[in-house]
Amino acid sequence: MTLEELRKEIDSIDHQLLALFAARMEVSARIAAFKREQGLAVRDGGRERQKLREIAEACPPGLEEEAKRLWSLLFELSRGHQQRLMEEAAAPQRCGEAAAPRPPCRCGLLGRRLGHSYSPEIHRRLGDYEYRLYEVEPEELADFLADPTLAGLNVTIPYKKEVVPFCASLSETARRLGSVNTLVRRQDGRWHGDNTDAFGFAHMMKKSGIDPRGKKALVLGSGGAGVTVAAVLRELGASVTTISRSGPDHYGNLERHADAALLVNATPVGMYPQNGAAPLSLAGFPALIGVLDLIYNPARTALLLEAERRGIPHLDGLPMLVAQAARSSALFAGGAVEEQTIDAVERALRRSMENIVLVGMPGCGKSTIAALLAKRLGREAADADDLITERHGPIPALFAAEGEAGFRRRETEVLAELGRRSSLVIATGGGAVTREENYPLLHQNGRIVWLRRPLELLPTDGRPLSQAGELAKMYERRSPLYQRFADCTVDNDAAPEETVRRILEVLAL
Repeated sequence: MTLEELRKEIDSIDHQLLALFAARMEVSARIAAFKREQGLAVRDGGRERQKLREIAEACPPGLEEEAKRLWSLLFELSRGHQQRLMEEAAAPQRCGEAAAPRPPCRCGLLGRRLGHSYSPEIHRRLGDYEYRLYEVEPEELADFLADPTLAGLNVTIPYKKEVVPFCASLSETARRLGSVNTLVRRQDGRWHGDNTDAFGFAHMMKKSGIDPRGKKALVLGSGGAGVTVAAVLRELGASVTTISRSGPDHYGNLERHADAALLVNATPVGMYPQNGAAPLSLAGFPALIGVLDLIYNPARTALLLEAERRGIPHLDGLPMLVAQAARSSALFAGGAVEEQTIDAVERALRRSMENIVLVGMPGCGKSTIAALLAKRLGREAADADDLITERHGPIPALFAAEGEAGFRRRETEVLAELGRRSSLVIATGGGAVTREENYPLLHQNGRIVWLRRPLELLPTDGRPLSQAGELAKMYERRSPLYQRFADCTVDNDAAPEETVRRILEVLAL
């Protein structure tokens, strides 16, 4: 066969490829229309990676790399085609600006590993726009940000600095801090970068009631959050020292800062699921007038629980979270930030996140009331004794085999597991208050209700300690402990529905 004949054969194949390419791009255009209608992102990195693996496996031996390069180029061309079509169909705009009818504005939280986030719930309460979680790998960041259907994004670890080069403009705060946590699509389709964390922490400081002017403040953590906190505190007139793992001021020479008046934790130490950890002890800081922790899950970190024990004013990070979200929402929608809206959303979110924990004498009705209360609130009920029985067998048998000390260890394990969760209604065993270590486990995420019931109405069947001694003596010993644990007290001396009503009233639910 001559060279000319071979070239004609390739030309014939090329014509077939061109027809197939045109057909592929036509389908790609229909996919673009579907994605725009459904508010979906242009890039689907997971599908592309899977397709490349399938193509390499199906390819004739020796051509795997060439095939992967060819299809990678096809995917890139297809994405570009879809983006152009979507840009032509909808000129980018901010959510609050008038325009021709279009799908709801797409906003969301950008990060690499997001896990559970309260941001969608907060933004649902703040504005009328779609808000999703977007987990994006570093190599996918450029393509993701090029999606023209995205109107606004909050940005979290590890992309607060990485998104800066993609911004056509920056707010003064973002420029000064070198960190962006909010992206807003401009009229020309390019990104504007802002930093609403500074607004959020300023709101948190105001909410704390602490005046930092002229006072020494320690900021734990030199990352993005720590830099923002330090900048705001300096603007408010504080003398700021940042504590990090290295550098001149670190955790090994904290005694140099015993005169600090304010301490702010801007590290993730103590954050769920590592509940119970603390970056330091407050014992070496006798001059503290305030402790703030940017963590909001759990509501009371080990650091804040220590501040509570020492009588030091303290505050968790939920006000900052909601305030920065409200500022972002205003940027997305082109509106204003209303302080009363921030406070209302924070109160609603705090109420929905907090566990309701019932303590009280054996047989006082905790399990019954917990089940009714959970049903009324649309929550999950958790019974500590039921979980112990499920895992270790009947409680009387457990008492017989391991004694009260063994049972109490099992109980603390269950309470630790339940206490780190959120939005539960928890019924504890009657003796849960006899171990002091159970208090922080229950209090870290919950409000504790002492459920009181007249002694003559308390049953004793199947209750080892109630059978072993007189209830009156047990009540005398435990009553101060119930009072010590409880945030409030409700009498269970009426119909169960009435007791539920009383609890809802006292907790303002």
